Order: sequence, then C-alpha cells, then structure tokens
Amino acid sequence: MSRSGDKPHPVGQTGHPGELVGVGEDVWMDVIHKMDEVYSDLLQYEVALEEKNAKLEESQQFILSVLTAMSDILVVCGRDGAIEDVNPALEVITGKSAEALRGTAIYELFEDADARDKARQLLTVFGEREVHDCELSLRAHDGSAVPVSFNCTPRFNAVGKSMGMVVTGRPVGELRKAYQALRQAHDDLKRTQQQLLHSEKMASLGRLVAGVAHELNNPISFILGNVHALRRYADRLETYLAAVHAGDSPAQLADQRERLRIDRILDDLDPLIDGTIEGAERTRQIVDGLKRFSAIDRDEQQQFDLAEVIERAVRWVCQAARKDFQVRLDIPAPLPMIGSAGQMQQVMMNLVQNAWDATSGREAPTLQVSAEIDASAVPARVRLHFADNGPGIDPEHLAHVFDPFFTTKPVGQGTGLGLAISYGIVEHHGGQLSVANAAQGGAVFSVCLPLASVA
Repeated sequence: MSRSGDKPHPVGQTGHPGELVGVGEDVWMDVIHKMDEVYSDLLQYEVALEEKNAKLEESQQFILSVLTAMSDILVVCGRDGAIEDVNPALEVITGKSAEALRGTAIYELFEDADARDKARQLLTVFGEREVHDCELSLRAHDGSAVPVSFNCTPRFNAVGKSMGMVVTGRPVGELRKAYQALRQAHDDLKRTQQQLLHSEKMASLGRLVAGVAHELNNPISFILGNVHALRRYADRLETYLAAVHAGDSPAQLADQRERLRIDRILDDLDPLIDGTIEGAERTRQIVDGLKRFSAIDRDEQQQFDLAEVIERAVRWVCQAARKDFQVRLDIPAPLPMIGSAGQMQQVMMNLVQNAWDATSGREAPTLQVSAEIDASAVPARVRLHFADNGPGIDPEHLAHVFDPFFTTKPVGQGTGLGLAISYGIVEHHGGQLSVANAAQGGAVFSVCLPLASVA
C-alpha cells in the first residue's frame, strides 16, 4: 500500500540505482539456473557428438581396412553406370587411382565392345536383379585381358528406389587355381581312401590265410595219405597180376595173394577212394569259399545260406586264433538270404576277429554267437548277436564305433575301417548293424538282416 500523496513507480523504472522496479532477486536466480542448465546440456551434446564422431571414424576406418584387405574387386556405381567408389583391388588391375575412376563409366573398364555391351545390359536392363558368376574380361593397365567372374547386387534407398549396383568380382585365374588345388586334394583323398581300403582288405586276407591254411591242410593231408596207400596197394596188385600172367600155379598164386594181402587191399580200395573223393570235395568247397570271398566287391544277388557263411567265417578265424579262444554257435539252419555271400562273410569274419582282439587279455576268451528269427516281419528277419566276454566298449566310444578310421587299437594294429565297411555292407543288404555293452560285461554286436522266402 502506498501512502496517501505518494505516486506509484511505473514498472521498469528505477527506484534506486542498479535496481529494476518489479524484478526481484528470485527471477534473476531462475534465469541464471536456466542458463546453467542450457550450458550443461550443450556440454553433454558436445560430448555425445564427439563420441559419435569417434565411432563414425572408427567405422570408416574399419570399412576402409576391409576394402583394402579385399582381394576381390569391388565397384559401387549409380543407375547410369557412373563409378561412385572402388576398392584398391581394382586400382591394382587398372593402374588408376580411385579419384581417377570416380565419375567414369564402369563399362569403360572392360576389354572390348562385346564385354562392354554385355555389362551395360546387365547393369541397365537387369538393373534391379542380382547377377551371379558372369565372366567378363577387364582391361589391365598393361593392355592385357583379365577374365573376372562378376556378381552384381542392386542398391535401394529407404523407400525402395533403385540407386545403382554393387559389383564384385574375382579374377578367374585365382578361381581356377583354387579349383585345381581342390581337385588335387580330392584326388589325393580318394587315392588315400583306396589305399586304406586295400590295406583293410589285405589285413582281412592276412587274418584268414592262416586259418585257411589249417583248413586246407586237413583234407589235403588226408588225400595225400590215401594216395600213398593207393600207391603201395598198386605195387602189390601189379606184383600179383604179374604172377597171374606168368602162369604160376594156383598154390603159388594163393601164397602170393596171402603174402601181398590182396584181399585186404580189395576191401580197403572203396574206403580209400571214397575218402579221397571226400577230401577233394572238401578242398573244392574251401576253394569255392575263397573265390566268393575274393569277389566281395561284386554286387552279387544270389541266394546263399547265412548259417554256412557264419560257420565258415568262425572256422577260418579260429584256425588262426589262440587255442583257448572258444566260439559257441547257437544258430538255426538254414538261413536263406539274397545278396553277396563273400561280402557277408567279410562282415562275419570281422565281427569274430574283433571279439578275438577284445578278449585277448581274458583267461577264458569266449564268443557266443546266437540268432533269433522274427517270422512275423515281412520279409522275415534274423537278428544275430555276437557277445564276447571282453572289457566292453567305453561309453564315450559307442557312438563312434562305426565311424571310418576310428579305432582304439595301437598305431599299426588297425586301420579303423573294418567296422565301417561292415556297416556299409549290412546296410547295402537291407539290414542294420549296432553295438551295445552287455549288462554282465563285454560287448554285443547285433546284425539284423532280411531272410529270403523259400519256395
């Protein structure tokens, strides 16, 4: 309230020196506070801007380092084919700097008119499509032609409008060198694989040679013994017949007959001949089995008895195995199958051989071979079990038993291909080969195969 007689001061007029009428100290404090806030915000914006600028420079350096390190050609061009940017790989080929190439037409980089026309068609007619593996020749700085395999990808802006193309290319010479190196590596791998397969076959052959030698020794020795006996009998018969032809008296002939034991010879001839024939037949069967085994690579589709194949495989392996290695067979016969008896014999021999190796440290090494027939299946199937009393297979190895080259044997004692080959043979015959550890110990290999119907 002003006193009566006093005139009010107008707003903005000075009441005392240095003061504004109507503007208090609080207003000035608010103004100063707002200025501090604005200044603080400006400092934060400046710091953020410097951080983003640093990141942008870092990104640019990264992109530049990638472009510089690229051995492939990179060209960025507009819709009209004008070059906007290139990488050092193109500079090396053309002998021109990036500054000199910017703004020029990409078509002028190619060797001849045909290549330029084709490039113009790809970049204009198909400007919105991707182009892959288009081979064109660039003109090098020394005038030579450099064949390059190009890939083109269109560029679009935020609204989907075409802005040009990104062209990448790799000199075909490098591709051909890489392809040749890849083909050489593939050939070397195939050759190594064939050598390893041959080594596995030779290892299988070596394992059965000793067994077959014993197997052949019995009938051959029997035949040889019979032939020697027949030779002695022939000499005595020849002596007796000479006396008959000489006209000896009946008394002399009777004496000769008794002394030379002609009657006993006549009684022994039939058994000797039958035994010799039996031995020869047994030898023929063994040789026939060897012939089938030697033909394991042929895709045979013949009927055979799987039970006979298993028995023969067990016999051949056991002939060369330790005397204390026992194999118990519980297999119904016959087990008719369609396929290759030689290939299947290789599988059976490999499973028996693996059991022999696995039980090498046991006091009484044993292999139990049993069979179950599922007549309800169509076609009927047989499941074979090869159960040994060895230490079994480590759980971490079970999943890799059939992998090629996987083996737990010492170096030089196994190629790791036996079970892998056996797995493929069984699968080729429409069956499955699996392995597990038995609850009572030891490993159990199971083979499930289809049986042939018998008419």
